[in-house]
Amino acid sequence: MMLLAVAAIFIVLVLFSMPIVFSLGVAGVAGLWIGGYPLQMLPSSLVGGSQSWVLLAIPAFVFAGGLMERCGMSHALVDFARALVGWVRGGLGMSVIVVAYFFSDICGSKMAEVSALGSTLMPPLTKAGYKREDSASLIAAGTAMGMLVPPAIFMIVIAQVTNTSAVALFLGGFIPAATIMVCLMVLVYFRARRYDWPVDVRPSVSFLAASARRAAVPMVIPIVILGGFFLGIFTATEAGAVVAAYAFVAARFYYRNVSYREIFRLAYDSAILTAAVVFLLAVASIFQYLMGVSGVPQLLADVLGPLKSAPWLFLMATALITMLFGMVLEGLPAAVVLIPVVFPIAEKMGINPIHFNIVQTAAVGIGLFLPPMGVGLLMALKFANLSVGQHWRAYMPYVGALLVGLMLIIIFPQITLLLPRSAGLIP
Repeated sequence: MMLLAVAAIFIVLVLFSMPIVFSLGVAGVAGLWIGGYPLQMLPSSLVGGSQSWVLLAIPAFVFAGGLMERCGMSHALVDFARALVGWVRGGLGMSVIVVAYFFSDICGSKMAEVSALGSTLMPPLTKAGYKREDSASLIAAGTAMGMLVPPAIFMIVIAQVTNTSAVALFLGGFIPAATIMVCLMVLVYFRARRYDWPVDVRPSVSFLAASARRAAVPMVIPIVILGGFFLGIFTATEAGAVVAAYAFVAARFYYRNVSYREIFRLAYDSAILTAAVVFLLAVASIFQYLMGVSGVPQLLADVLGPLKSAPWLFLMATALITMLFGMVLEGLPAAVVLIPVVFPIAEKMGINPIHFNIVQTAAVGIGLFLPPMGVGLLMALKFANLSVGQHWRAYMPYVGALLVGLMLIIIFPQITLLLPRSAGLIP
């Protein structure tokens, strides 16, 4: 009854437009009071939920992503992707997916990525003759896939709440993201042939070389991250500092189009976003406490017990729930409220923690872009000037491709575990 009351309070507050993090806080404190639990544990719970070394990576990656988007690295990636595949049927659409993969690696924030890709890619797609529905679908699906490409803030948070290695999660995300990318590109290939999508002019060798040279600056970043992790040179937190320093040098001394005033503004915005994330983690610790003392983990274990002999069914069920949470609550609230409850059950079933977390990351990414309420999808539709009702039919094939990719990740754990195991991070 206490949890039902807490859920009702939370829903009412959200309906009255209170920010989710404050709704969680008020509902959590109300739950402590209704359940008769000592309020003395509140300060220690809030502090404990926000104290982690790995969280220091968040401001560095957010700052680096904002700086890279501001100095024009996304444009360099777009030009290079178009030069590579834009001249084949459906190549421009494929280039959107490729750019989303690489730009996720340097951006770290889904909302920043949607904004950057929407403003950068929507005009050339429209000019080339793509329908607005297809343009928005390509950007939304590509960004949903990019949730798996490090350095995603979600991965850092999920590593914190499940006490797993952020480095292993980073490495585990590369191949699953590539798997979903291939599924999307296959879909684009067949849709391009069916609907006779336009093609770019075949680029000259000099243009291809020039675009490759410009794109080399942002494409160094995944190489640095992978190499540093494999060689054990730095942790996820230190990788954030390295990427931020690289972004600063590139913006100031290579592109030379970002002033110190803008850099300070980006640093300020990064601090604000980091504070919001850390505060969310602190508030969510109250919910985790309430669920623990109320026996929710044991209840879920009893309900999901019949799936013990088929871990892939358990992963499918939890991924579906996570997608719904991701659509309604956005990504981070879904992580800090739901995943800590089901994670111990997955461990008891013998599911590898890295595999479980990657599946949940992919599910949250899809949920953020699910109609009708996914906040990422709504943001992508703003750039196309479309409503959900006008768009959802054209978007369903892309959702299907995302789900096929998710199923492959669930059924074949080796897709996720290959790189972390090769780096010696997991047995």
